[in-house]
Amino acid sequence: MTRLLTLVFMAILTVTSALAGGAPKVKIMEKSYDFGTIKESGGDVSHDFVIKNIGESPLIITSANASCGCTTPVIPKEPIKSGEEAIIRVTFNPSGRPGEFSKDITVRSNAKPSKFKLKIMGTVIPKSKKK
Repeated sequence: MTRLLTLVFMAILTVTSALAGGAPKVKIMEKSYDFGTIKESGGDVSHDFVIKNIGESPLIITSANASCGCTTPVIPKEPIKSGEEAIIRVTFNPSGRPGEFSKDITVRSNAKPSKFKLKIMGTVIPKSKKK
C-alpha cells in the first residue's frame, strides 16, 4: 500500500513538474568515497554523500539500494527544494569482511536521469586471533 501511494505521489509530482516547466536535476558533490584502512573490530563506518537539487522543481529520492547487505543507505524523507542540498548517509559494517571492499549504491529519484550510483571502498584489517 505504501509503495502504491509513493508511486501515485511520484506520478502527480512528475506531471506537476512537467506543467511547471522544469524538472528536478541532481548534482552529486562526490560520487565515491574511500574509507582507507579500517579495523574489522572498529564497528560500522559511515559517510555522508551531499547532493543538490539544481533543477526547478522538488527532487524526491525514492530509493537507494546497496550491492550488499553489509551496506546501508539512508535517504532524505522530504522533497529537496530547488537550490537546496541533502545528505544520503551510507554505512558499512566491516564485521566478517576482512580485505578490500568496493560497494555500489544505486539511487533512484524523480530527476532526469532517474538513477545514479554512489560508491564506497576501503580495506578492512581483520580482527587479531586470540591464542
